[in-house]
Amino acid sequence: NTCNESTNLMNKNNMSKMITILGPTASGKTPVAAALAARTGGEILSADSRQVYRRMDIGTGKDLADYVVDGHRVPYHLIDIAEPGTKYNLFQYQQDFHTAYADIRSRGKLPILCGGTGLYLEAVLGGYQLSPVPQNPELRQRLSGMSLEALTEMLAELKQRSGSVMHNTTDVDTAQRAIRAIEIETYNLENPTSERQLPAVDSLIIGIDIDRELRREKITRRLKARLDEGMADEIRGLIGEGIQPEDLIYYGLEYKFITEYVIGNLTYDEMFRQLEIAIHQFAKRQMTWFRGMERRGFCIHWLDATLPMEEKVNTILRLQEEETENK
Repeated sequence: NTCNESTNLMNKNNMSKMITILGPTASGKTPVAAALAARTGGEILSADSRQVYRRMDIGTGKDLADYVVDGHRVPYHLIDIAEPGTKYNLFQYQQDFHTAYADIRSRGKLPILCGGTGLYLEAVLGGYQLSPVPQNPELRQRLSGMSLEALTEMLAELKQRSGSVMHNTTDVDTAQRAIRAIEIETYNLENPTSERQLPAVDSLIIGIDIDRELRREKITRRLKARLDEGMADEIRGLIGEGIQPEDLIYYGLEYKFITEYVIGNLTYDEMFRQLEIAIHQFAKRQMTWFRGMERRGFCIHWLDATLPMEEKVNTILRLQEEETENK
């Protein structure tokens, strides 16, 4: 696809502009990023809000085997950097991203950003100015007991007032997460941020485009495989470490529904059916976010997920070369 040239801010002297690989869950973006990194000697920066947690492997879909290409391990960053039970946030991610990005650049390597958490991707690509937002116990008390639907409406109203593009429903899938999003938006309304301090990171952005029916098939197949691999046992182990079930439910998706099953609130069949639906809805919301990024001026070059890997990598390198030549 073609993009407005004004969105391409590449430094003319920088021949190894960062490459971003994004896409919905089950689109196959990580193998593409790993193959690209293996070809270029690059290193991967993860943009996944759940893969930051240690020992939360199956449920977050880390698939670390994807980072081994032809027997060689591709270096990756921003995975396994936080303890389960803690609430890693966007502000921390921005700081950690820039530290890792500077490290990769200092060694003359190509940074490859890969993930499906739209908020994380957009915050670093757009250089959003954020500040650490303290907890507001009074606000939390006032919101406790409200339904997710009511909280979502309140969040939408706050966003409308502030003009924020931050928290859409991609990651706000539990009441606890919605309350935190409201807390952040309220704080930002009452404490306007100054000019952005972190720079936008210029990048060639590649989207992995997967047919909806194929995506649905892959999601269901992958969910069955992960349950067979022991996803419920992983959650039992985390609870056995002393992590509270409500803290695992906070992480949403697999951790929300499988924890409910493990503690006896759902049968296996109820858990599977509800989780499958939730993952399909999540993938749809991810695509909505990426389309929103395009409307907000980010140029995304979409690649067919079913193309052979070599063709995908060659296409990305050709696009990179074309952008370099056009400057």
